[in-house]
Amino acid sequence: MEGAVWCDPAFRPVAEAFRQVCDGRPGGAAVAVYADGRLVVDLWHGTADRDGRRAWERDTVVNVFSASKGVLATLAHLYAQRGLLDLDAPVARYWPGFATATTIADLLAHRSGLPAVRRTLPPGSLFDWDAMTGALAAETPWWSPGERHGYHAVTFGWLVGEVLRRVGERPVRDLVRDELRVPGLSIGLPAAQAGRAAYLAPPEAPPEAAPKEAGQGGQEGGPDAAAPALASAMADPGSITMKAFCNPPEQLTPGLVNTARWRAAEIPAANGHATARALATLYGRLVAGELLHPDVLGRAVASRSEGRDEVLLAETRFALGYMLPSEIRRFALNPRAFGHSGSGGALAFGDPDAGIALSYTPSHLITSPAGPDPRWEPLVAALYACL
Repeated sequence: MEGAVWCDPAFRPVAEAFRQVCDGRPGGAAVAVYADGRLVVDLWHGTADRDGRRAWERDTVVNVFSASKGVLATLAHLYAQRGLLDLDAPVARYWPGFATATTIADLLAHRSGLPAVRRTLPPGSLFDWDAMTGALAAETPWWSPGERHGYHAVTFGWLVGEVLRRVGERPVRDLVRDELRVPGLSIGLPAAQAGRAAYLAPPEAPPEAAPKEAGQGGQEGGPDAAAPALASAMADPGSITMKAFCNPPEQLTPGLVNTARWRAAEIPAANGHATARALATLYGRLVAGELLHPDVLGRAVASRSEGRDEVLLAETRFALGYMLPSEIRRFALNPRAFGHSGSGGALAFGDPDAGIALSYTPSHLITSPAGPDPRWEPLVAALYACL
């Protein structure tokens, strides 16, 4: 296969599944797998530029959207392990002036009641860390913290990120770089590395298919858009769902993710950039016990939020910062797997029982509002069949 770097013979079915997933699709993609602490699959395919002339290379990175939430979660648990962060403590202990009486754990589990800001934010807010954290610190929660959950699609990055920034005393992008030390993984992308980024075209779906994620000009997967509740919510400018995905309004600008302004910003819930190998490395280290002690990881990946999601209006499951397999995001065969998907098809997860980690990073975005990305199933099925 074009671009194949390494595939352990025992995992050839994954390579074959990847070939089938890539065949006939524009753009490019990469997949990487760790098993028992070893990199056993590291493959890429296709092209990385808008015109299809620049080949995908070993260091090509993709904006992985919400898959970066798992990166922030890992950093939070690393600080908790070091005794620097008490997940059960009120947010205001670390963030003086934070008005909502909620805990760090609630932020991580999407239970804080702060998935959106009510007032329409002024132009430029998406790129202004202080403007966004200030607005969230003063916001009244949409529900009593801890009582319900709803996907904090974009606010998660500023809420969790500001706590991490105050604990680590550095910008979040620096913390990710210096604390996790995973080559090919960053929040945003330095200007000098812009040539490594794959071009992302708008998703192939009608605008009404599902809620949109920051910077994509496309959609964040949710339940079927035909569902009356979601359709009604997206048509209501004052709804939680609409506010969560459409405020600040500039996050819906088509092609924004391909701009220097987007890459220069810190939008930790949505503008993480990574190679597939980098994300697989992160989750591979987690399942191997190299980053977090088993008891710390056990707490981190235990289910904290299950049931109807107040934002996505579907059944979702979350641990402390990690997404868990659910009906609309069935990304692993083991319900105890943990990770995070990203709008358009990015995926990274670890399975502690099987000792595996997989990451898939496509540049061709597909909206799958009614369920998991159709490209995941053959890759995941092939991986588990190899065990």
